[in-house]
Amino acid sequence: MKKITFLLTLGLMLSLFSLSMASEKPRLGVLRFTNHTSAGWWSGSMGSELQDMLAAELSSIGAFQVLERKEIDAVLGEQDLGASGRVDPQTRAKIGKIKGARYLVAGTVSSFEEQTSGGGGGISVMGFSVGGKNDKAYMAVDLKVIDTTTGEIVDARTVEASSSSFGVAVGASVGSVSGNLGKYEKTPTGKAIRACIMEIAEYLECSLVKGKNDGCMNEYAGKESKRREKTKKSIDLE
Repeated sequence: MKKITFLLTLGLMLSLFSLSMASEKPRLGVLRFTNHTSAGWWSGSMGSELQDMLAAELSSIGAFQVLERKEIDAVLGEQDLGASGRVDPQTRAKIGKIKGARYLVAGTVSSFEEQTSGGGGGISVMGFSVGGKNDKAYMAVDLKVIDTTTGEIVDARTVEASSSSFGVAVGASVGSVSGNLGKYEKTPTGKAIRACIMEIAEYLECSLVKGKNDGCMNEYAGKESKRREKTKKSIDLE
């Protein structure tokens, strides 16, 4: 009888542990954004501002445990960021111990375009078009999700957003923008930036929380297919 009771108790404990593990939110950290464009709004602090913006957005959706920037900087600052350190298994193990973070999220602004159409006499200020009948902005971010234990890239995707004086293409409600980006808050540039951040957060929730087999991935597969087709058409293969 005691043996049966013990086995039942053990089984219950294992079940509760499994449920606890399954319901635990993925813990991740967001790295500073990098920039591969000549966007006029980019300055030295923008990488950290976008990093904080994405971390706040990920926290707000309630699907992740998100590390603060100072936690990531404190640990990475103590480690060798050289190539040899990154590929060394021992160093990778240390990276995996960043406050229990399972993933690191890296974003690179890979494309940014803006234009003013119409006869409204638009002008350009610091690389941003102001005025005119229809100001437009387009932004693309190359996203990578890194497994902190192995150092492998477990997910990668290009996220796009465009906006105009009349609205944001993704149809999202655009929140406020702080820091140096605050000056662009109500402009197509600011809206495109915010829309990209929101799109990244929603994609990560779909991919890392709901899973690659969830129906939500169909929407992103469709967007990726359209992006690739558009890119192919814009390339002169002759």
